[in-house]
Amino acid sequence: MKRILLVEDQGIVRQGLKMMIEQDDALRVVAEAENGCEAVDQMGIHVIDLVVMDIRMPEMNGLEATRLIKRQWPQVKILILTTFNDDEYALQALKEGANGFLLKTSQGDKLIGSIHSCLKGGMSLQDEVAAKVVPKLLFRKKNPEADHPLTERELSVTRLVGQGWTNKEIAGELHLSVGTVKNHLTQILQKLELRDRTQLAIYAVKHDIA
Repeated sequence: MKRILLVEDQGIVRQGLKMMIEQDDALRVVAEAENGCEAVDQMGIHVIDLVVMDIRMPEMNGLEATRLIKRQWPQVKILILTTFNDDEYALQALKEGANGFLLKTSQGDKLIGSIHSCLKGGMSLQDEVAAKVVPKLLFRKKNPEADHPLTERELSVTRLVGQGWTNKEIAGELHLSVGTVKNHLTQILQKLELRDRTQLAIYAVKHDIA
């Protein structure tokens, strides 16, 4: 029996999804959450094999929750389920560690198939989404970081800023002081002629550093 965490802010939709998932005798929804914060809390309570995750939710969205869950429980599979056919959402979800991206307009058998694919280590992408995302992945620069005037350490800081990490988190990850991280950020902003860390985060994503 594979244990599922279902994360969806709309109660009626959540119950419908639960019914569809549990039609498969090998799957069981053992926990539910209405937002990303609750999802992370539930991960600390239950043993979960796969998370079915909505993107747009209050308090914490699905992308941020995916990042946090993958950082703490990297073995857990995450299937993004959303109403938004947006290739940028899909790209960001995959960068955060999602194992699949499916639209809510899909049939129940497609949902079950995608869940099993992710559980087996596969990558499940909706056809319409894959048609947009795959070309971007194929034609992206092989080494986009090479064109940037940043040191290896500055690239590491920039990458984590792009992933939404705080200065304290970056300091812990790179074994630096918070003050040193701030100094690096000052140098990075000057080199790239950017105003603040928000612009830097956008820059990191657009240039495939994050």
